[in-house]
Amino acid sequence: MLNVGIAGLGKMGKLHFLNALKSNNVNVVAVADLSKSNRKSAEKYHIKSYKNYQTMIDAEKLDAIIISLPNFLKKESLFYSSDNNLDIFIDKPFARSLKEAEEMIKKIESKNIKVMVGVNYRYFDSFQKVKKIIEEGNIGEVVLATSELIMDGPFSHPLVPSPVADWWFSKEKSGGGALLDLGYHLIDLFCWMFGDLEVEFSSLNYRYHLPIEDAATVILKSKKTGIRCTVNTGWFSKMIFPDFNFRINMHGTVGYISTDEFAPKNLYFHAVKEGTKNFVRKVIGRKLHYLSYTYYYSSFVNILNLFFESINKDLEIPVKLDEQLSVMKSIEMAYKKNEGINID
Repeated sequence: MLNVGIAGLGKMGKLHFLNALKSNNVNVVAVADLSKSNRKSAEKYHIKSYKNYQTMIDAEKLDAIIISLPNFLKKESLFYSSDNNLDIFIDKPFARSLKEAEEMIKKIESKNIKVMVGVNYRYFDSFQKVKKIIEEGNIGEVVLATSELIMDGPFSHPLVPSPVADWWFSKEKSGGGALLDLGYHLIDLFCWMFGDLEVEFSSLNYRYHLPIEDAATVILKSKKTGIRCTVNTGWFSKMIFPDFNFRINMHGTVGYISTDEFAPKNLYFHAVKEGTKNFVRKVIGRKLHYLSYTYYYSSFVNILNLFFESINKDLEIPVKLDEQLSVMKSIEMAYKKNEGINID
């Protein structure tokens, strides 16, 4: 049984917490969060809670930790966890800067631990199908790839207002805005498929006049294949889930493919259909497909279970740290390119 602690019970931390509770061969021992109300959300499941992750790590016998803390706390929490020989699952972005990412990877490499970055978009069913079609050569040689991910970022929808933590809007504490937050996912998908990417064009938008960008358009070129990849991302949308403005499009020499072809056309209908399937599974005694009714959120279950499985079976972590370093390099190049800094 894997003893797991969770550092941070914000939106993502709570999701990881609930997913971990339902994972096989996993024992959620404790959680840590400054917020009393967040800690209470775990205590109702009879889980120990602490105000800070250092105390939790010192007090409990943990095998692994899930780090879901603000960006400015990721390096120090990863260092503390690795010094205590814990395997680590950490939310994206991996770091605030390329330099910080390099320091974190150097620390990891000095320890005999497993570390996995939570790039769950890799495990969207729609993207998995697109990737398989590309690898089978069914649209020929890919020439152009485009992507879009437009959300509300840290801002809350007017129908469900909630305060935004100040660190989001500090360049020093956050490391960046929409490009680092959401563009990280898109660049990770392209790096995973096409290798290292160099930045040909970068444009950041400051619609809300904040210290960090609220939108970005970046054009990257694969050093390995010459494929050009366009990333469009932003925090300016007022949409609310299940509306989800995400897609990956691949343009090849003999065809075209998009994640839109495989994602549910109506997420409400999909939720009803999956809910019915789960009811039947429960009646006949089969395993429930947790969060499958949301379609996209089930990817968080998949990636976390892969992390747990890698530890329990001593397998190689499927998300390589050198790939995450490539993502950070591309993002740093995009920031410098937008500022007019020579990166040649």
